[in-house]
Amino acid sequence: MSKSMLKTVFNRVQSRYFPTPQQKRVRPWFNDKGDETLRLNYDLHQNSVVFDLGGYKGQWTSDIYAKYNCKVFVFEPVLEYFEKIKQRFDKNQNINVFPFGLSNSTTQVTIGLSNDGSSVFKEGPNTSQIRLIEAKSFLEENKIDFIDLMKINIEGAEYDLLDHLIEIEYIKNIRNIQVQFHDFVPEAEKRMRKIQRILSKSHTVTYQYEFVWENWALKG
Repeated sequence: MSKSMLKTVFNRVQSRYFPTPQQKRVRPWFNDKGDETLRLNYDLHQNSVVFDLGGYKGQWTSDIYAKYNCKVFVFEPVLEYFEKIKQRFDKNQNINVFPFGLSNSTTQVTIGLSNDGSSVFKEGPNTSQIRLIEAKSFLEENKIDFIDLMKINIEGAEYDLLDHLIEIEYIKNIRNIQVQFHDFVPEAEKRMRKIQRILSKSHTVTYQYEFVWENWALKG
């Protein structure tokens, strides 16, 4: 057996008998087929506005658009991934792709590249400079008064973004917030609990697999 095969077998055995905390968390999600059901089942239609924060290759956008024919804004700050998404939806006028992320301020930061795990909070085999735009400025400039669904998978940057949306009181203008919290950010659980407490005043949790995926729906 080759070294690579031995490593594969070892990783499988380790994952089964000595799972990491994150591997334990994701098992119920995969058992419930959350990616195929919960993340796509919403009350949307062709006039709905959807934000995809952390577009990566655009698959979630593709699935949402195919199901509801809605208007989608995709944000992907890593230019390599942005170009691929842009090309993928080049002929679709209902899908707008932007080469930056949304955050609490407009700035440039270094991101560690690691496929769909690329993060400004973790090192990667390579790095790149990315642009972040203040969410408040983007929303005002584009005159977006209401968002039906905001999907947030931005590898640790979700805390600053959500704190910002709460601070400017725009959070009440988002019908559904589908977010993946990440535990590698300093004081991650403390920050997550605080955001959840604030969200519970205006939204109701509809599904929750902590540090995997959860969704908050606007009350009323």
